[in-house]
Amino acid sequence: MEALRDSGIDELLALCGGCCSCATCHVRVGADFIDRLPAMSDDEDDLLDSSEHRTPESRLSCQIVISDELAGLVVEIAPED
Repeated sequence: MEALRDSGIDELLALCGGCCSCATCHVRVGADFIDRLPAMSDDEDDLLDSSEHRTPESRLSCQIVISDELAGLVVEIAPED
């Protein structure tokens, strides 16, 4: 979430500032990267359940920690609910 925001991408609202409490940083992770991410927490899962745009590739970008393993990661910002 911070990498997107710091890159000047303003389509990502991220209203809670990364506290995993609003789901306004919902993104869809590229299929080849979804298995490289840590397991989704119950809180993240519950927040994503509130989105009509949820897919199997959905994650909250505030919960993705950028690492060398994620080099080349591409995400799509999900439509707002």
